[in-house]
Amino acid sequence: MLKLKQKFGLHRDVESDILRKEASVCRVREYSGAVDTCILNIEGDGGILYSWKGATGTTRIGKYDPDTKQNKLLYSFDKQVCVSSCSLNKDETLLAVSLAQNTRGEEHLKPISKCLTLLIEIHPINNTKVLKAVDCRVKVQFLHQETDRRSVLESHLLLLTEDGYVDLYHVLLAKQEGYRVVMVNPERLAKTVERIVEDLIWVQWDGHTQRLYCFTHKDKFVLRCVQFYPNRKFETVMELPLGLPANPFHTVKFVNLGFDHYHMERPEQETVQMKVFTNRMGSMCVCYSQPLKDKQELKYTVVLVHKDCRKTFRVSLGSDQSQHKTTQLHPLFIPMGYYILVYLKDHFLHCINTRQHEMICHSLFLSGQDVDLGLQCEPANVTVLHAEEECCGSLLDLASGEIHTAELSPDYLLQILQSRSRCPDSKADPQRLAALHCLLVYMGNNPNLELKIIEWLCNNVSALESFDQIQEFILASLYRISYEKSLSLDKVLPYSSVFDKKELPEYLSSIPGVLCTTELHIEPVLKGKGFWTELQWNAERTKYLDAVPNPRYRTSHIKTEWDKLRSEPRLNSHTNHLEENTKKVLSMVDTWCLDKKLVPLFQEEDHQQRVLIGLTVDKLREHLNRHLPRLGKKKIDSLVICYVAKLLELIRHMLESAWLKYKLGPRVLCLMQQGTAAEWAVFHFMFRILEATSGLCLPLPPGYHTLLAVIAVRCLPHHTFLQYIDHGFLQLTETFLSRLMTDLDNSDANERLKFSILKRLPKPMKQRIYHMWDHPVSSASISRDYTRTLLERQSNKKGFASTSTEKPGFRPEFLPLTYLAKVLSDIEEQALNPFEEQENVDARFVEETALKQTLILLGFDGK
Repeated sequence: MLKLKQKFGLHRDVESDILRKEASVCRVREYSGAVDTCILNIEGDGGILYSWKGATGTTRIGKYDPDTKQNKLLYSFDKQVCVSSCSLNKDETLLAVSLAQNTRGEEHLKPISKCLTLLIEIHPINNTKVLKAVDCRVKVQFLHQETDRRSVLESHLLLLTEDGYVDLYHVLLAKQEGYRVVMVNPERLAKTVERIVEDLIWVQWDGHTQRLYCFTHKDKFVLRCVQFYPNRKFETVMELPLGLPANPFHTVKFVNLGFDHYHMERPEQETVQMKVFTNRMGSMCVCYSQPLKDKQELKYTVVLVHKDCRKTFRVSLGSDQSQHKTTQLHPLFIPMGYYILVYLKDHFLHCINTRQHEMICHSLFLSGQDVDLGLQCEPANVTVLHAEEECCGSLLDLASGEIHTAELSPDYLLQILQSRSRCPDSKADPQRLAALHCLLVYMGNNPNLELKIIEWLCNNVSALESFDQIQEFILASLYRISYEKSLSLDKVLPYSSVFDKKELPEYLSSIPGVLCTTELHIEPVLKGKGFWTELQWNAERTKYLDAVPNPRYRTSHIKTEWDKLRSEPRLNSHTNHLEENTKKVLSMVDTWCLDKKLVPLFQEEDHQQRVLIGLTVDKLREHLNRHLPRLGKKKIDSLVICYVAKLLELIRHMLESAWLKYKLGPRVLCLMQQGTAAEWAVFHFMFRILEATSGLCLPLPPGYHTLLAVIAVRCLPHHTFLQYIDHGFLQLTETFLSRLMTDLDNSDANERLKFSILKRLPKPMKQRIYHMWDHPVSSASISRDYTRTLLERQSNKKGFASTSTEKPGFRPEFLPLTYLAKVLSDIEEQALNPFEEQENVDARFVEETALKQTLILLGFDGK
């Protein structure tokens, strides 16, 4: 499930330098003794602090800089000590160290206490200040803050104790001789201390954001967050009540505060395991687990603070414990962008979607043989570090001292799609749906991955029983381009077609072996600025949207107005406004893909699709302005135009992928040739795209219907092609009809096809298409229409009933024909160019045709 890449390794990046230093100290060519390196802490800037046992009976502390790939010696103790906690200030002038009592051998600390905490100057090494000498564990952590007080040298140190309190030391520094940095009045440090928290039972430090999360046992298990700002400022910015058992922690639990290799908690002592994960977009998740008494079930909770809800999962582990000898009682929580991976070895792997959380089918649940996280070590030895990138996690293997960046493996997710496609059981659809969304939304804009997904769509064209995979592909891809604008877009933009299903299959709303309960309105108390303002707005907007009926934009809502517009062929002010929307969309498509001409789209005027494009922009803009006014009209307009342009471009991309897959060339546009098997496959795929977009009432690129009709003529028998037209599956465009009339010859089969199509056309279009077909019947029809039009015009003129015998040369032998000839002659005299609108119809031909038609009506043979 995970794709791991080693970022740091003690053996690879540190030990070679250490061995070289020790060889220099011992004055030998190569040092072969044990150095016992171990990681102590990872600072907010990414620097890695570590210690090792020196050759001369010393303990040394060093730092690895991930930017320069260099190691630096910070401090050496003249004897071997047990470093349980360590931190370095940002300027690398002060080192805080907590030393644990060494009970092995005769070595021990004086005075005898379990923990001795020191503050050491390292530029130069000339002063050491004892901060604490107590009988409990002490953790130290410098704040790494940007400060605007350039004239004052100052460092701030957090000191956290197992006795349940947190102190903040403010250490003033001074420069001497230009390079020496020393403490000012170190004996007065105790007077600079501020008490931050008391009576805590759990604490987590987030160095990248300078936040401290903690529980206190005086309250009913309220999670608090203290945000540290520059210049000594800090405040409590969050309070969140959590329902935890009576004794959630055996001892004070320290999270992300370094690695104490001399104090390892036993798993059975941990009744609750908890982590807090945040995302710069304004999301926060609190994850904790509780093993149940019978050990056949496990319960874990994911609190979505940004969604103002709590989701609790109760997972069955099975009754056969002989097959799964689990020593780990708690799952491993790993943040991956806006997914949370929950992993319990040999039992389950869940990929929880923390943004699209309403339906359980948008999260991935694997168990049994499908469980494979890809770790090369025991999960109990893995520590989850702060994710430096939004889509990646960072994992530390304490046993080997290696740090890996972890990403979800697209190959693994594609394998889920492909293996499930061969499985006829529709109950596998939730995994397919979740894997597809994870690939499309989480993986981001990856062209190679998108091609693989489109290939999967081409190979599995038929709609699945519980969802339409092409609709999901379109909606999820469109959602990807806009979700970074605001978390609340989750609630107002469509990202899945399953919401429109009247009856959702049971297997899409439940997972075997997993019971999920959701509690809404957890009522977090939030304040502050920056991230906390965004988080508060997301939570409040979610609460508002939960109270609004149907806040999510449904593309089907456009259908009524779309049907009305299709029945209005005349232009008006409304359609002119929609045309302006369409121009903006198509201009953006043109700037994106100037070089893509593989598929002939966007090359014709398609009035109906242009109106639908403009209408889609209008309705989506109106919806977002109503529910998300905070984004601003300008930003919403840009988002909507980009959204619809991406839709059209996405359809073009699908067609181009199919074109390349089946190696279609220009010959596919020739109507004279029979379609091949490859063209039939592309026709089927195009027809499924048409079906999917019609179901969502989404527009298609101009030219799509023409291209589909051309391929349909090549692939389908003529009678089947006509049935597709009669049932509304194919839409005839003037571009297609003109090609049909001019490219196809007048063989018997083609004549019958043309006659059948002309018969099905509306009258205005029929009159325009007749002129494109060089055929006697078409010419006769043109003549009839022309004669009828002239007579209708003349009948409305005053004085039409004048005597017909006034004109010389009048022939009374056959009154109907004489009358018709006279009327046509009069009309010709009145008009400057009577055939201007009818492509210069020959008057003599019209008279002969009229005579022939009159004789037929009178019962003569017409000869």
